[in-house]
Amino acid sequence: MKRLLLGIAVAAVLASLVSAPGASAHPLGNFSVNHLVQVSVSSEQVGARYILDQAEIPTFQERGLADSAVLARKLGEVRRGLVVRVDGRPVALHVTRTPRLTHPRGQGALPTTRLEVALTAPARGAHAVAVHDGTFPGRVGWKAVVAAPGAGTAVRSSVPTADPTGGLRRYPTDLLTSPSDVRTATLAVAPGAGTVQAPGGPPVSTTTTNTSGDGFAGVFERALDGRGAIVVLLLAAFAWGAIHALSPGHGKGMVAAYLVGTRGTARHAVALGATVTITHTAGVFALGLVTLALSAYVLPEDLYPWLNLVSGVLVLGVGAAVLRSRVRWARARRARHDHDHRHAHDHAHDHRDAHDHAHGHRDAHDRDHDHRDAHDHAHDHPHAHDHDHGGHTHTHAPPERITSRSLIALGASAGLIPCPSALVVLLAAVAQHRLALGVLLIVVFSLGLAATLVGLGLAVVGVRSAGARLPVPSGAVAVLPALSTLLIVGLGLVLTVRAVHGVL
Repeated sequence: MKRLLLGIAVAAVLASLVSAPGASAHPLGNFSVNHLVQVSVSSEQVGARYILDQAEIPTFQERGLADSAVLARKLGEVRRGLVVRVDGRPVALHVTRTPRLTHPRGQGALPTTRLEVALTAPARGAHAVAVHDGTFPGRVGWKAVVAAPGAGTAVRSSVPTADPTGGLRRYPTDLLTSPSDVRTATLAVAPGAGTVQAPGGPPVSTTTTNTSGDGFAGVFERALDGRGAIVVLLLAAFAWGAIHALSPGHGKGMVAAYLVGTRGTARHAVALGATVTITHTAGVFALGLVTLALSAYVLPEDLYPWLNLVSGVLVLGVGAAVLRSRVRWARARRARHDHDHRHAHDHAHDHRDAHDHAHGHRDAHDRDHDHRDAHDHAHDHPHAHDHDHGGHTHTHAPPERITSRSLIALGASAGLIPCPSALVVLLAAVAQHRLALGVLLIVVFSLGLAATLVGLGLAVVGVRSAGARLPVPSGAVAVLPALSTLLIVGLGLVLTVRAVHGVL
């Protein structure tokens, strides 16, 4: 009873840690740089309200800069990248009010950056206005241009008037995977009563300001603030890693297919988990190093498509190696065993001084000799063939050879792409001078990630072992590893093609 109560208490604590709301994380990712331009045309001028919402990691890259320096840098980007043309001629934009720069708190106690700038340009008697937002090229995030009514004009706009983000304060959940990427607008202007004719925006459902289900950085915040015992926080980090492994990706299908296709053992499943742990932890540190030291030369988010490509190529290589092994084995089997070896002949041995061999002839043996267990046939066949033993059939197919190289490659492919929240924890630990705490939580998180894959692998091995004892036709048993091999190759091809598309 005491153990039950203790278990319930621990589960309750973990549930509170996992479900308790932490600081808002950016719904479009910790790398995102989001910007919105709201354009209005009056009888005298063009107005542009520019809003920037910058997530934790790009804000961290500007650490050490005073707000005045950050503001000057952002305004310079806006002046260079935001282009307005009136009747085909570019016009200069001027800041009309003091820009507002704030730093809302994000994941892992890291700040984010929010900037609001109001700009205008002369446009008396304008008939056509074109706007192009070329700020922050190459950065991932929400990019939109919307129209607003202006005094004394009737405007026909190519972009909608509705802004589903409320000024980049919340984001539609059903558009997070394919965020807006509108950077250009054209507006036909005529005298009027402040109206705008515009297309309707895409239908949206609920909006969010939080990422879905990833609160690992919140565990670091609680540890940083001294909320919760360290053991419980470590358990929570482990739980978040295990939960994170259940999200799409992370090689769950590949691990299962590999262990089936190669007849892997529990030891191989554990080895895969260890490789995932090491690779994921090393990947977080490597990406953190890029963010800290090399961000002037390469953007961290630009590495993710390449990491996806490497992961896909690794899976494809493992699948190709397993497929090649099976093809070689099948060819050797056909070359050595083209006949159907069924042991259809009987060996009737009475083991007497004079006894009969049922081979179609009778030989009387007057000499005593040892036949050792009813004339044991020692067939040293390197090939797999079916034996018929008293009404049931089983196969002696040799197990596939599992190499350390293939285990490492598959484990690396599953752990190669670091979880962005783990990177946030590392950077937050650096910023708060709590590196040891951050590293410890990341390692435990990676162990949780690996534990899910190991558990899956052990389950696959157990189910396969149980299935081997069932009276399953030998043909079906032989087909399953082949199908698993083709599945690995197929997954590798899909991952590689997607990654190539992302790189290009």
